[in-house]
Amino acid sequence: MQLSEEQARRRFAEARHAYLATSDPAAGQPHLVPVTFAVRGDVVVIAVDHKPKSGARLKRLRNVEANEQVSLLVDEYHEDWTRLWWARADGVAQLRTDEIAEPVRWLSEKYPPYREQPPPGPVIHIEVHRWSGWAYTAPSAFGGRV
Repeated sequence: MQLSEEQARRRFAEARHAYLATSDPAAGQPHLVPVTFAVRGDVVVIAVDHKPKSGARLKRLRNVEANEQVSLLVDEYHEDWTRLWWARADGVAQLRTDEIAEPVRWLSEKYPPYREQPPPGPVIHIEVHRWSGWAYTAPSAFGGRV
């Protein structure tokens, strides 16, 4: 069944990680990476944290600078396929290097490791213009949760 925008937003916000899809400006190649995130209303924030990365200037950041259109996906997989679902956020991204205290606070509230070592940024700030999703079963299969 298709999820309503509110159901998709709620499931998305509750997830622990997402996959961020950007596009390479030169070749048009999709680029997909797992990310931690926080949601407030129709805004999703992602910060570059202290974990080891492949380089100082990440491809996801270069891609967002060249093409602001992004998608994020969260999903739940089970061998019991009646428990399958996914939620997607499509939006417009901006890189922020200033005014990142509030987004970092959102992330710190969600992820305990960020409380001890807040991400330095930059922050990818995404204005979501479309929430969508799907679940195998109706809400009653989740005890009313969709």
